[in-house]
Amino acid sequence: MSLLRRLLPFSLIGAALSAMPLRASVALFMEDPYGHLGSWSPTGHAAIYLDHVCADNPTHLRRCQPGETGVVISRYHKVHHDDWLAMPLIPYLYSVDDVKDAPVSLRNRDEEMAVREKYWRAHLTDLVPPDENGNAPKGNWTQLVGSLFDRTAHVFEIASTPEQDDHFIAEFNAGANKSHFNFFLHNCADFSRAVLNIYFPHAIHRNYVADFGLTTPKQVAKCLVKYGQKHPDTPVRQYILVQTGGGIARSHRIRGVSESLLKVKKWFIPLLIVEPEVIGVSAIAYVTTGRYKFDHDAPPYLPEQTSIPATASAP
Repeated sequence: MSLLRRLLPFSLIGAALSAMPLRASVALFMEDPYGHLGSWSPTGHAAIYLDHVCADNPTHLRRCQPGETGVVISRYHKVHHDDWLAMPLIPYLYSVDDVKDAPVSLRNRDEEMAVREKYWRAHLTDLVPPDENGNAPKGNWTQLVGSLFDRTAHVFEIASTPEQDDHFIAEFNAGANKSHFNFFLHNCADFSRAVLNIYFPHAIHRNYVADFGLTTPKQVAKCLVKYGQKHPDTPVRQYILVQTGGGIARSHRIRGVSESLLKVKKWFIPLLIVEPEVIGVSAIAYVTTGRYKFDHDAPPYLPEQTSIPATASAP
């Protein structure tokens, strides 16, 4: 059962859209950038949600049992020295075990961290040991849980088969899971590209023109949408998981590389003055191969802090 159908019971607007026939079991999360770093580097984050793949622990995959909702898997920088980590869906989105406990809003970063730390103490201290004072350490482990606290996620779902899931599980469990993160060659989008190419060979590729060879989440989404257009039997369905409300700053709009150089003032103005040729090249690259409009009318989904029916079993 797809992520959308799992979220419908607690969606604020699910009743109006519950008839939508979404049955995908593999989804790209194209996640907005946020914070100070995101304002400089608005390429965002990419992760893959697998609704029929679960995990005994964050580094060992298996098929889901009835009642389980799958995992979100991605590459992270300096977290437990692993190349990839898999987190259950609801903790990844809201840093809670049960969606009925998902916060509808968060007033500030302290409140956000309190929710994350509660989950960390219950589940993640072996993966992420406490600091010398016994508190949750600083670091990128916070990206493992409560993703929607910081940013909105644009979701692209596509159907898969049990055979594809089994092949993926076998390949990833057999491989060496050692971190070799590199922003330019082995980033989170490269990881998502690799995963999707296991399911759909040669579907996802870099854009050597518009992104100057860097793999970006937006490029992965663009390739996946085009793959769905070329294969009508496996269409890609789009929707949006909205950032948790409250006083935390909203995430930024996600962009590609040449698009960032043209549309982010922090880059455009200095480059226009110092290296106008770069702006010219970026403009040509963006206009020729970088422009792509996603479904901006894709339906949004929000958590509702009420009791919900039991999650449907995974077949």
